[in-house]
Amino acid sequence: MRMVKVVVILITLGAISACATSPTGRAQILLYSDAQLAAMGKQAFTGMKSELKVSNKRVENTLVQCIAGHIAKQVPTSVFAGDWEVVVFDDPQVNAFALPGGKIGVYTGLLDVAQNQHQIAAVIGHEVAHVIARHGNSRMSQSTILNISQQAALQALEANQVAQTPSIMQAFGLISNLGTLKYGRDDESEADIIGLELMAKAGFQPNAAIELWQNMAVLSQGQKPPEFLSTHPSEETRITELQTNLARAEALYQQSPQRPKC
Repeated sequence: MRMVKVVVILITLGAISACATSPTGRAQILLYSDAQLAAMGKQAFTGMKSELKVSNKRVENTLVQCIAGHIAKQVPTSVFAGDWEVVVFDDPQVNAFALPGGKIGVYTGLLDVAQNQHQIAAVIGHEVAHVIARHGNSRMSQSTILNISQQAALQALEANQVAQTPSIMQAFGLISNLGTLKYGRDDESEADIIGLELMAKAGFQPNAAIELWQNMAVLSQGQKPPEFLSTHPSEETRITELQTNLARAEALYQQSPQRPKC
């Protein structure tokens, strides 16, 4: 029992010492260093390049490289100061991603749904925003704390021979899962806002982000779980939040000297 208390105290002290603030002012717990996350990102990206088919189509690669290059120039050097590696994966997924360590991947399925360079920039900007806000580090840190806390709680219940231990642990898991989903939605909303500003600074039309999610809403045809059971906000929520932040992004777009022609 004493050991459990020591573990809980150590977790609490570690979490307090690792407190940070995201670009929009959200409190975060970051247990891992940027160097650790960059190493993980590079390793994961290398694995994906060996497992997935990489597109060899010149037009697709030129388009994505151009858009990603303009977005990457807006990333603070404190996040990543090197050259970003951009790869187009020949895969029908309507998606893209960015990883710590300067890695960007775009699936060709996205190019079939996004109608122009501005909508593609909205997705790439959103994914790069996750890296800027250190969301990967935050989620890994939350998972580490939850796992250790769950083990500590289980040991405490078993040590005291609590008859309802299985039910209590099941409830603990459910509550933890719902909390994780909420953090996931908050991360996505924050990435939408940061990504909107990134694309605007890079000279892409920010209103295209709203048009993109309108396209996504049509594509999904309502076949999604309720928002509170999802790691992502609904298309309607995203569109509303983007509209709320559109005026600031439009001002950044007007101030940008760039007008990419990818």
